[in-house]
Amino acid sequence: EYEGDRNAEGERHGFGKARLPNGDTYEGEYEHGLRSGRGTYRFKNGALYTGDYLQNKKHGKGVFFYPDGSKYAGDWVHDQRQGYGEYLYANGDTYTGEWAGNKRHGQGTYVYKDTGSKYVGTWVNGIQEGPAELIHLNHRFKGRFLNGRPLGHGKFIFDIGCEQHGEYIQPVQEKEEEEEDEPPLPVEPKWRASEITRLTPWSPHDEEPAPGEG
Repeated sequence: EYEGDRNAEGERHGFGKARLPNGDTYEGEYEHGLRSGRGTYRFKNGALYTGDYLQNKKHGKGVFFYPDGSKYAGDWVHDQRQGYGEYLYANGDTYTGEWAGNKRHGQGTYVYKDTGSKYVGTWVNGIQEGPAELIHLNHRFKGRFLNGRPLGHGKFIFDIGCEQHGEYIQPVQEKEEEEEDEPPLPVEPKWRASEITRLTPWSPHDEEPAPGEG
């Protein structure tokens, strides 16, 4: 069902309202029979998108309200979250930063609502990876992440004005006789402290090995 403007060829063109066979509805701009321009699309399941379209795809700037109460506001490319945007998750966490192919990718900040902690740094395909800072209420960690966990050299910076340097080591897993082929549980990297100093300008981007290392 469609009511709205059409062009000389009879295609939907201009402003119109449509109800799709699956029960979804669209109200907005059309070009040559396709959703193009600004529009609002309501999904039967309660989700809603309002923003830019290009040839039936979400493309440009738009806001998507998901059925679970989460929400994304930002850039879209060919129906995918891509570019810069902010995501409010159903549990109250937020991510603000770069996206590619629907995933957190590039530079971004993730705020954990429960603790107030913040991850500020690099993401690869939705996972925390690369140089970053993890900021807590009265201290923060500066280092590198791999697969969502800190690994390698870093430091804890305490608000009282000192730092603890060290590194996160990936423990070697003990081989045990296993009766069944159960996947081994992931082992958390262990922090090994080396020294405590006054505040220093070291950052995870300084990848030069110190003298005597390497």
